[in-house]
Amino acid sequence: MNRPYTRRASVRLALLMASTLVLAACGDGAKPATETEGHAAKAGDYERGPHRGRLLRSGDLAIEITIFEDGVEPEFRVYAYRKDKPVDPRQVQLSVELTRLGGKVDQFSFAPQEDYLRGAGVVREPHSFDVKVRASQGGQSHQWTYQSYEGRTTISADAAKAGGVKTEMAGGADIAELVDMAGRVEITPEGKGEVRAWYPGRVMTLRGELGSQVRKGQLLARVESSESLQTYSIFAPISGIIVEKNLNVGDVAGERAIFVIADPTKLHAEFFVYPRDAERVRVGQPVEVRSLSGDTRLMALVEAVLPTADLASQTLMAHVHLPEGSAAFRPGMGVEGSFQVASTRVPLAVRTRALQKFRDFTVVFARVGDTYEVRMLELGRQTPEWTEVLGGLEPGTEYVADGAFLIRADIEKSGASHDH
Repeated sequence: MNRPYTRRASVRLALLMASTLVLAACGDGAKPATETEGHAAKAGDYERGPHRGRLLRSGDLAIEITIFEDGVEPEFRVYAYRKDKPVDPRQVQLSVELTRLGGKVDQFSFAPQEDYLRGAGVVREPHSFDVKVRASQGGQSHQWTYQSYEGRTTISADAAKAGGVKTEMAGGADIAELVDMAGRVEITPEGKGEVRAWYPGRVMTLRGELGSQVRKGQLLARVESSESLQTYSIFAPISGIIVEKNLNVGDVAGERAIFVIADPTKLHAEFFVYPRDAERVRVGQPVEVRSLSGDTRLMALVEAVLPTADLASQTLMAHVHLPEGSAAFRPGMGVEGSFQVASTRVPLAVRTRALQKFRDFTVVFARVGDTYEVRMLELGRQTPEWTEVLGGLEPGTEYVADGAFLIRADIEKSGASHDH
């Protein structure tokens, strides 16, 4: 079985990497054989057989271990030789025991088929384990043990902490059903104030400029009434910034606002709800609001769904409150929103940010002590926070939720490969 080995390594370049591979053989009175892989050795440095599998020798008997996965689920196929000549597989009794990280043991029995012994059952991923092989042939028994690690690394607790690695226990989670919509940021009605003349008349003084900051109650204008010729003062109705200035000194104030003040801290996002989603959007639903670049995100709630539809687009308007301090969002900006219109409890899920790519698989990294190893996942529904797991991970497994990319980099740095 031609499998890669993962060296022990730290997240930091300053820490030393090392890995060890041990191959022992006994039986037929042969001396045990030991093979050690040093820091510079490459994965797969062992004797290979005619089928490119791992060749185990004991006296005149040799066993070639392969994992075959061409068009089928991975399975053991083992070839026997005596004095390097093929042996009829019906003359060999064989068993293989795989001890995985965490102590779980997989047992395989074998039956002859064509010119090889075929293992009963699937060799599930990852192909990373301590291997014990027992064989009997010609009345003699033989046994071998070796390590075959893939996607595995060992990192000290201090190094993991320094690298920002954090773990969680895999378990149930609420998977939200999301509906994405487009919208824009606007100032709320409470965040706008118009400075108007109480009575028509000539503007005598102005104390405000476009873009200037004003406070509630601040004197902004004096107007002489056209009827009484009395001059009266006009004050700011709210605190904010002057965003419109429509009159100058000497102009006649009437219906038109002299100033318009806006409070940039009072914002909401207005989203366009299409008819197919109108019945699913409700007040109080959580929404992830994102800038169009995706750099800025926050969670907010639907505060209102207006009952009237736009005549041209037939869309309704949903208002989502943006809390104070959302400085990255400015009036007029386009935004995207993911509305959580429903939620389903699933028995097993992991944090979406924990997912990484390993070969052709999407994986998380399980942790046992100071050792981390890939877990190939079968995935279901996914949200920005949670991803449902349908297979490949046991409930209660401790996995890396934060810093998973560091574990992947450490494994890749060791030169691990998928090789049979």
